[in-house]
Amino acid sequence: MKLKFKHQRFQADAAAAVCDVFAGQPNVSATYIVDKGRVTGAEQLSLGDTDITGFNNKKVLLTDDVIMANIQRIQRQCQIEPSIQLEGRYNLTVEMETGVGKTYTYVKTMFELNKRYGWSKFIVVVPSVAIREGVFKSFELTSDHFAEEYNKKLRYFIYNSQNLAKIDKFANDSGINVMIINSQAFNAKGIDARRISMKLDSFRSRRPIEVIAATNPILIIDEPQSVEGAATREKLKEFKPLMTLRYSATHKKGAIYNLIYRLDALEAYNKRLVKKIAVKGISVSGTTGTEGYLYLEKINLSSDHSPTATLEFEIKGASGIRKASRIIKEGYNLYTQSGGLDEYKGYIVSQINGLTNAVEFTNGVVIAAGYVLGSVNEQHIRRIQIRETIKSHLERERQLFYHGIKVLSLFFIDEVAKYKQYDAVGKAFNGEYAQIFEEEYDAAFADWQLALGEDEYVKYLSKITANNTHKGYFSIDKKKDRITNSIIGDKKENTSDDADAYDLIMKDKERLLDHKEPVRFIFSHSALREGWDNPNVFQICTLKQSGSEVRKRQEVGRGLRLCVNNNGERMDSNVLGGEVHNINVLTVIANESYDSFAKRLQTEIAEVVADRPREVAADLFANKLMRDANGLNGQVFDHKLAQRLINTLIRNSYINDNNALTEKYYEDLKAGTLAVAEDFTPYKAAIIQILGSIYNPQAFAPEDARSNNIVVQVNDTKLQMKEFKALWSKINAKSAYVVDFATDELIEKSICALNKQLRVNQIFFKVEQGEMNTIKSKEALQSGEGFTKVIGGPNKVDLTVNTSVKYDLIGKIVAETGLTRNAVGSILRGIEKLIFGQFHRNPEEFIIKASNLINEQKATVIIEHITYNKLEAAYSADIFTNPTLKGRLGVNAMQADRHLYDHIIYDSTNEKNFAAELDKCSEVAVYVKLPRGFYINTPIGKYNPDWAIAFHEDQVKHVYFVAETKGNMSSMQLRKLEELKVHCASEHFKKISSETVKYAVIDSYDTLLNEVMK
Repeated sequence: MKLKFKHQRFQADAAAAVCDVFAGQPNVSATYIVDKGRVTGAEQLSLGDTDITGFNNKKVLLTDDVIMANIQRIQRQCQIEPSIQLEGRYNLTVEMETGVGKTYTYVKTMFELNKRYGWSKFIVVVPSVAIREGVFKSFELTSDHFAEEYNKKLRYFIYNSQNLAKIDKFANDSGINVMIINSQAFNAKGIDARRISMKLDSFRSRRPIEVIAATNPILIIDEPQSVEGAATREKLKEFKPLMTLRYSATHKKGAIYNLIYRLDALEAYNKRLVKKIAVKGISVSGTTGTEGYLYLEKINLSSDHSPTATLEFEIKGASGIRKASRIIKEGYNLYTQSGGLDEYKGYIVSQINGLTNAVEFTNGVVIAAGYVLGSVNEQHIRRIQIRETIKSHLERERQLFYHGIKVLSLFFIDEVAKYKQYDAVGKAFNGEYAQIFEEEYDAAFADWQLALGEDEYVKYLSKITANNTHKGYFSIDKKKDRITNSIIGDKKENTSDDADAYDLIMKDKERLLDHKEPVRFIFSHSALREGWDNPNVFQICTLKQSGSEVRKRQEVGRGLRLCVNNNGERMDSNVLGGEVHNINVLTVIANESYDSFAKRLQTEIAEVVADRPREVAADLFANKLMRDANGLNGQVFDHKLAQRLINTLIRNSYINDNNALTEKYYEDLKAGTLAVAEDFTPYKAAIIQILGSIYNPQAFAPEDARSNNIVVQVNDTKLQMKEFKALWSKINAKSAYVVDFATDELIEKSICALNKQLRVNQIFFKVEQGEMNTIKSKEALQSGEGFTKVIGGPNKVDLTVNTSVKYDLIGKIVAETGLTRNAVGSILRGIEKLIFGQFHRNPEEFIIKASNLINEQKATVIIEHITYNKLEAAYSADIFTNPTLKGRLGVNAMQADRHLYDHIIYDSTNEKNFAAELDKCSEVAVYVKLPRGFYINTPIGKYNPDWAIAFHEDQVKHVYFVAETKGNMSSMQLRKLEELKVHCASEHFKKISSETVKYAVIDSYDTLLNEVMK
């Protein structure tokens, strides 16, 4: 298989932020050709007596004032505190959370800088071999993707002091060229590191560093907090970079220069750009006073009987004492069930508590899920960890198997001998962990086979043996042809610089994602914890003592990327219940308690978002430029207006006495019912964006993988009810739509809308002039009293001087709207000259706003002209039985009586309340929250209604109802695109059901009853 990449807005925004800093810079490509000392371009690239042949980047021609104005404008747009000065010429910082595609982003930035300004020489500096190999692999994987987008390829190579011919190619080639180099290659004490600064006979008596520097390269530093020590910072100056771009998730304080884009851990999680983290904690709780052994795996909740628990304890058998796992319930006597082992006297189960997730015995002993009591050694803990990893793997794998998503699990260990050993003649055999793994895997597979029978998933498992589904990725001892412990390159970080181990992992990255490859469990050295990852790692287990020096974010970082399916497509859309995190959950099997792991992880994340505001106060909004949902009609909130907004939020109970956002705020935000005063309504989206910058510690709370988990089961009795069968037969037909409208109508409406609403911001900068006073003292000079400002005021930045920057304006708008080039051209030719003239002020903003306005008009025209036709094809009832839906009681799941399933998985408080009302009303025969597999095709994508409801026919006018639940109806003003979806659904159901099924948007059960009684 081959990984596929898609265009993501946040990556494009990050690239645009860098490019926009230099708005106004002329586009000059392939500049300064020099041939053996004879200039054929504008000037000679010569350093001392050494002639340099090649191409270099054109220098920045803009003034510092224009650059500074551009930076501050970008920062204000991104809600970043504006810089007070220009940090060097030029240093720019981008903050991006681990797992969101940082390398992809700066590669895209290279292409954009080349497209806009002609710059073509880039150097990527990384802190280690691990990251270097990961970066190189990312260049390989994205090569075709970017070639398709930009119609050109970049040439990239890893710097090697023994192969300097590639530096000549780097300098002499006119295309986009990238050198990837780890900092040790030029900053260490060895001879190889020094070669970059030496005159070498093999390099025609030139210094490699001088040839590189002459290209005026753009320096990209990946993980600068690990690269830029004092010595390295000085060495980097020798590259004489045109500019330096820094990319990291964890920049050091005091080393953030002109931050122009931020996507930190909070925002990445809230935007569902990384996996959700769940934790299975395993903790030894000391001895019970006996030698008895107890391990409580989990509490099992059910809708039709009391809770049970899965407990492991010792049992006396014919051949000795062994550990066994049993399902227990209240009254279960461990002494009797163990075969009369004295250490279990008094161990009778008195209570199994699903709320506290614990089991209590009559002797007063209480054990919580994930805890081990009694006599236990390290091997017991490791066995439990391996077993729990396998169980989590199989549960997740069965859920995703039918969606074509392969599941991987990762074990980190300290030494190869625990995984693989060799006898006297060099023959390999299993180490301790591999042996335990195969025993536990066979036992787990037998349980699944017994439970599922001839299920397709079980057939898939039966083709894979325990010994060929795990593999070790370690360094290679080439002399003995065997795996060995990795060489630690960085003792402080405990990471490896051994290229062999990374080479194995990187080359197998895509193969591992294919279901045809039997390897699903990966054993790797703990020193390889950074520099590589795989998007389909769903379980991470660290089979070692995780000391305080090991960062939790490091441990989870290898599995944070969103997963891909067997077509290489990233699963970042609404699937399996409409929530990205229904699929993308990373389970960490920790050798400590859940509370301990969660606290340390949250503490580390809090450190990296330490500069986020903690309180909601007027200063949060004061002096901020707020715009409406279309990015128009901007208004700067002064302090008085900001305070009025705060008072509104307080009245709506969105701010508590500690000036923190309340649970009600987050619930209403999720439900879409957030309310503000009428005069603030146009700016609601901007207000929510700013409030999103508030630090919310609960946002990072990892899920307890053992706590109150339920697997939703379909109720077969309700599936066979005549009311449900009748409902399903009336709504399961598929349809196709036709849109028949005159293009001229859309063109006319778009021209009118653009003339009326399109407003692009003019950029301003301030020019101040000062005169020197009479200096009375040294102290006066140091305090700034030596100068008096005499002139100052706003001045427009004239970006029309940049006539050489080429934009395919029509092509860009075509891509955003889906219209033909002719239609877009007609619209642009038809708008007023003054309106079109705004394009030169800010091309990117013009394109975005114009496209949004055209799309709104397109939606309006479609609503007026769309028709649906019923097809012969229909949805099968299998869509209710195939998905495996999981939830947590009290978090996003509730028990139900009239629902098609025994529980409801809800997405918001509003859905929860609505379902609770449905469940207790006698008029309702049966209802179901429709799975994501049920959808209506619309011109703007697939639309999945929320609910299907069947009423008792003797109690209501409309027996069959399909409902879309929204927030507060009085404040609900549907945007055009949302309005289009609703209109399409209404037309669909009219066509397929001859109006026997009623469809409406409602906000409560009372509203629903009003509709069905009409």
